Amino acid sequence: MFRRITLLVVLVHALALLLRAQSPAATVPRTWDEQAVAALEVPLANPEYSPRHVSSDYYYRMPVRQIYKSYPVYAPGTEPAGYLEWLAQQEPEVVFDFAKLHSESDWIRAGALVFDAPIRFESLATTPARFPEFYEKSGVRLAADGTLPYKRYVVRQKGIVELGNLSCAQCHTRVMSDGSVLRGAQGNFPEGFFFAARPRRALQNGRDPKQLLAAWRGVVRRQYGAPWIQPPPEGDPDMSLEDILSAYESQPPGVAVREGTSLRYAAQVPDLIGLKDRQYLDHTGLVRHRSIGDLMRYAALNQDTQQIARYGDFIPEGRDFRELPDPSTQSRYSDEQLYALAMYLYSLKPPPNPNTYGALAAKGEAVFTRARCARCHTPPLYTNNKLTPAEGFTIPSGHAERFDIMPTSVGTDPNAALKTRRGTGYYKVPSLRGVWYRGPFEHNGSVATLEDWFDSRRLNDDYVPTGHIGYGLKTRAVKGHRFGLDLSAEDKKALIAFLKTL
Repeated sequence: MFRRITLLVVLVHALALLLRAQSPAATVPRTWDEQAVAALEVPLANPEYSPRHVSSDYYYRMPVRQIYKSYPVYAPGTEPAGYLEWLAQQEPEVVFDFAKLHSESDWIRAGALVFDAPIRFESLATTPARFPEFYEKSGVRLAADGTLPYKRYVVRQKGIVELGNLSCAQCHTRVMSDGSVLRGAQGNFPEGFFFAARPRRALQNGRDPKQLLAAWRGVVRRQYGAPWIQPPPEGDPDMSLEDILSAYESQPPGVAVREGTSLRYAAQVPDLIGLKDRQYLDHTGLVRHRSIGDLMRYAALNQDTQQIARYGDFIPEGRDFRELPDPSTQSRYSDEQLYALAMYLYSLKPPPNPNTYGALAAKGEAVFTRARCARCHTPPLYTNNKLTPAEGFTIPSGHAERFDIMPTSVGTDPNAALKTRRGTGYYKVPSLRGVWYRGPFEHNGSVATLEDWFDSRRLNDDYVPTGHIGYGLKTRAVKGHRFGLDLSAEDKKALIAFLKTL
């Protein structure tokens, strides 16, 4: 009997080791695989300036960042008494531990930590998260508990509390009108106001405007510079400081002037829910998504390496914009952190949809079918996962064989696709799933609602883009994608009712 029990214990232990060996820990892809990176991106519209990324040797000499425990940020007037003093007494705690990840749920929980983890830090004395005027001017939505869920406090050294920036959650967190929080959705943090708040306060405190202007022109060049494009996409090189700050503040929540776009051609923040089914990433389809490894590379690009890629002779974060910085001065995620993040993103589910499929939606689905919307927005993903050329872009020889391309342009504003550092000459066909909780719409966030999108008045030059009302933009036509504009008012109402059920 004893021998049988001993044998059983040995077998159970062996099985546990086998299962652990077969867990995701044993299948983490290598992020900076040079062959995979070389085939990752669609060439830029001017292929001569397509990014050349750092080598694998350089990448893996970049130090791995630690992910520390983080804490909620409260808006002024909602913070518990003594909260900052309590935070200052907390010990620094590293919360990502690869050795403890044994199951899929372990990896997903760890990925949520990576999603929330900031990669830049600033003093509480200078952060707009502590400025009452930021909240008043931006109208930022708060969670029901009074927190600012896009940001986190971090303790990396006992006694010092910092505001963390540039986490994935900063852009991809949406606060709904009832104060509920959707993680991974199209975010609605007013980033432009946040960026502009610090220099505006510095001016009020007597900072030299010339010094601020020089610093912010450097920021603009690093973030958006593309010297091969004329006129410069980042804006007039003689822009005043007020011009720059006003350009940031002109971006509504849900739109961001992220790196590689421009002050002129900002991008709608994408929804990450359902990401696993998408074949191209970025509005311009810049990055191919063929595997979880590609999603890991995409995260690494956006957080760490895109700014040190070489575009011709231009390196955005390079010394004098030409020389790579020493890798020891940079930082990166570990392969395990990126894998956990990707697992978490793949796990995201849409919130419960309050829009029921009734008679009106059924009629709208018939309109959807009759109007042949499914040619581009093919069920069940409601996208054909293809690229469509921007107006004025000629599909290069060989692209049709390498990429999934729908050869017809839908005529939307081509500037983001042709005049930015992320411009491939294409736009990806977006999915319509989840449009009920998203907005503003179009690749640049021009229109606020589906009703506005199907309003033919948007084609007129005197149209005020509803996505930008209240953010400084006056009139501009929102052209292109004429499909559905000629439907009757009754059919439009039914079509919209159907789309909101997706």
